[in-house]
Amino acid sequence: MELAPSILSADFAILKEQIREVEETGVRMIHLDVMDGHFVPNMTFGAVLVKSIRRYTDLIFDVHLMIDHPDRYIEDFVKAGADIITVHIECESDIDECIDMIHSYGIKAGIAVNPDTDIMLAEKYLGKTDMVLVMSVHPGFGGQTYVSDVESKIKYLRELSGVDFDIEIDGGISAENIAHVSDIGVDIVVTGSAVFNGDITGSVKALYEAAGEKL
Repeated sequence: MELAPSILSADFAILKEQIREVEETGVRMIHLDVMDGHFVPNMTFGAVLVKSIRRYTDLIFDVHLMIDHPDRYIEDFVKAGADIITVHIECESDIDECIDMIHSYGIKAGIAVNPDTDIMLAEKYLGKTDMVLVMSVHPGFGGQTYVSDVESKIKYLRELSGVDFDIEIDGGISAENIAHVSDIGVDIVVTGSAVFNGDITGSVKALYEAAGEKL
């Protein structure tokens, strides 16, 4: 299982230092939540910030585009240093075209599914995507409560045969429930508040130990 701390919950005044501390724990990736204020009722940051932090870390950049028209910005985030770009199947762009565009740059492509979206709508993309991100909160804000109803989606995805992709979960994950989501078949766990709560090193260690894995 991989842990992908979301910098949405980080202190942007000392972002460089906090990302460096995350890297020193042994974590291999960070999650970057990009929001446009339209697809979700909040705004975060764009490719400029991604490019600025790319200069001082080798962590895998897992870029999650919560925007209406991701096809317009994929190239910008690739050039900024993204290693994985995920788009929502609920967005207004053509998903097949987005996946093909991301792959054309030689990086991984993911699709995200909101809590209220039928997982069957994502099935036709599973043969070409590298990752499925199951949202376990309603996107737009950090620190929300875990929506357990999405577990049926994870179990459904894990039971599929003949296709190879990672399953990522995002929202409401803490030391109290991380073992459970790991047990049901999640490969990558995104968590923000549970990492960037003051003691980053201790929090990462506690999450891995709670999941039955030690750094």
